[in-house]
Amino acid sequence: MSVTDAQRAVLQGRLRRRTTAQALAQRSRIVLERAEGHSIMEVPHRLRVAPDTVRTWRRRFVERGPDGLCDDPRPGVPRKTTDADAERGIPAQTPQYSFFTAVFRVFFHGITGGSPQ
Repeated sequence: MSVTDAQRAVLQGRLRRRTTAQALAQRSRIVLERAEGHSIMEVPHRLRVAPDTVRTWRRRFVERGPDGLCDDPRPGVPRKTTDADAERGIPAQTPQYSFFTAVFRVFFHGITGGSPQ
């Protein structure tokens, strides 16, 4: 499997960053191990993953390049944090209301008997 210098730099950069998601780092390791010439059966043994996992991420890398190692969108409610935000260490968006807002609403409702709107 061949990896260009630019692709190798991206994959190695993901491994060096402390903020990279562990799954993405593991996928990058898989591709780099295959690029170094290790067989499809050596890589699972070295990285303690299933052979099918190596085949899956190798195939996705060949089809889409380094971006193919990122998670695909999943069904359901969209994520609040993007892959890029997670890599930069930006926390998920906090809920609209804090604990103190909830306490204030309960307190205000108790005093006035109505809604604070």
